[in-house]
Amino acid sequence: MPSSKATDAKPQTKTNAAAPAKSAKSRTSEKPGSQRGGKHVDIRFKRAYDTPEPADGQRVLADRLWPRGLAKVKAHIDFWAKDVTPSTPLRKWFHEHPDQFDEFRHRFLAELAELDAGHNVMLQELRTRLTEGPVTLLTAAHRLEDDEAHTHLHVLRDFLQAH
Repeated sequence: MPSSKATDAKPQTKTNAAAPAKSAKSRTSEKPGSQRGGKHVDIRFKRAYDTPEPADGQRVLADRLWPRGLAKVKAHIDFWAKDVTPSTPLRKWFHEHPDQFDEFRHRFLAELAELDAGHNVMLQELRTRLTEGPVTLLTAAHRLEDDEAHTHLHVLRDFLQAH
């Protein structure tokens, strides 16, 4: 019996006309044609303070600290993936060296690889959620709408799409 969660499904082709439409308001960070394991990966970014929209899919808070002033009742967070964020020492280092994004990226990818090697439960849960539809990674960081903005979300997205 066919299932939408079949693990041995054939990879989608570029001619798939059934791709979901995206909201014009959503800031999508998805790379065109992004696939992981033969499945389309739809990862978007938003500030945790932004109004939730149906197009967000599952809303995953990807910050180690809860956003200041955000009531949990109003946040509409489906999952808090605080273990798959930069460690506290790395977060503090990057705050002091914001111009060294390449070094931050290198260090954070190393942390993610270590989590992956240890079969981190939150990382596995995040991957499972990605197979179920769009995931919007939320952060309290500013300037997400700036194309030149560099945050840990960019690194996390790239890691998830590559592994």
